[in-house]
Amino acid sequence: MSYSSSIFLNNCFPSLSGSGSGSTRLHHSFTNAKFPFIAGRASLSMEAQTVDLSKEVIMEEFNKYFVGTYARAPLVLSSGKGCKLYDMEGREYLDLTSGIAVNALGHGDPDWINAVTQQANVLTHVSNVYYSLPQLELAKRLVASSFADRVFFSNSGTEANEAAIKFARKFQKFSHPDEKQPPVEFIAFSNCFHGRTMGAVALTSKEQYRSPFEPVMPGVTFLEYGNVQAAKELIQSGKIAAVFVEPIQGEGGIYSATKDFLQSLRTACDSAGSLLVFDEVQCGLGRTGHLWAHEAYDIYPDIMTLAKPLAGGLPIGAVLVTERVAAAINYGDHGSTFAGGPLVCNAAVAVLDKISKPGFLASVTKKGQYFRELLVKKLGGNSHVREVRGVGLIIGVDLDVPASPLVEACQQSGLLVLTAGKGNVVRLVPPLTITEQELDHAAEILFNCLPVLDKSANN
Repeated sequence: MSYSSSIFLNNCFPSLSGSGSGSTRLHHSFTNAKFPFIAGRASLSMEAQTVDLSKEVIMEEFNKYFVGTYARAPLVLSSGKGCKLYDMEGREYLDLTSGIAVNALGHGDPDWINAVTQQANVLTHVSNVYYSLPQLELAKRLVASSFADRVFFSNSGTEANEAAIKFARKFQKFSHPDEKQPPVEFIAFSNCFHGRTMGAVALTSKEQYRSPFEPVMPGVTFLEYGNVQAAKELIQSGKIAAVFVEPIQGEGGIYSATKDFLQSLRTACDSAGSLLVFDEVQCGLGRTGHLWAHEAYDIYPDIMTLAKPLAGGLPIGAVLVTERVAAAINYGDHGSTFAGGPLVCNAAVAVLDKISKPGFLASVTKKGQYFRELLVKKLGGNSHVREVRGVGLIIGVDLDVPASPLVEACQQSGLLVLTAGKGNVVRLVPPLTITEQELDHAAEILFNCLPVLDKSANN
């Protein structure tokens, strides 16, 4: 089926679309190498015409024009509302991916849209050469709701972790002014993921993310996630600038830290003068039913990195630090052109104001418990399901076979889910606004698609 011209025009060329016999429509064959109607080189006819864009043509054009970094699902999405997404043929999908844990308020939240459109009409970007009010409002809210005293904004999670790396190194030099070799090394853990830029990827345990780009940043030691004794011993060596840890690992397979593990890291870091960094890029901002995942443990870091859901789909990252860490950072030590712009910060204020309400967080806890119990009941009896784990609305279904056949079967049945771990975990990170009825529907589709795992196991 071809892409509806009215949908295409409404989304891409609203000034050219309309209703009735006099409406203007575009016609363009995508067999051409360029898009002249986008570049403005083609005249527009007032005659009623159609745009013929099939899914296959769009996918072919993507393969032609983009660097091949993504193994995309064969699905062209055109719109979304709430927890539903729609492809170009109008087919509906229940979204349990949230753009990889980004769209915490779902798609098209009215308060978010209002915040974005109002700010876009006033001021979008000025850079950090100047002051702007939305940036201040967001920083004040983040400080008031957390352990932190100060904030640095970036544009993504990996940028936030890059800043945390630099801050940790600078803090150690600041704290050891008379030492030629202050602590500069880092600890990260098995199954961790901290990003894809050169510093953050050096802290990421999956070898396939690091090896094509070696040599990466040296001085990183990977320890077993949860190994208290090994972490204590290495921290006490006096060489460690900072320990990076996710209270709940998302990309790594939905593994939760124990309180004993995090407390041992906190105690050892305090004793040795190392910094403790909590990466809450995926697990923070309400996903666990707490505003911050570490609140459930009553253990607090020196630095926390945030990103994914903070601005509801617009690019933002944040580094929250204590005054002790901030004292080591001077003008020019770090910076960003785009970070903390008025538009994205106003969107983030709208998101944070909603997510941080106690009633909202309680609903995440309630729905998360309901969904886990439902999944255990419906899926737990299957021989390929080893475990259902997680907290709040970050849940993993651990399989003894690759998860991709189940993910593909779910997509064909109208449910979008992700993989995690070594490809054997189904990752479920729906919008935090999802209803119990929608969770029922998701569990039913997962259950009905389970037989595909038997075929996978026999191949």
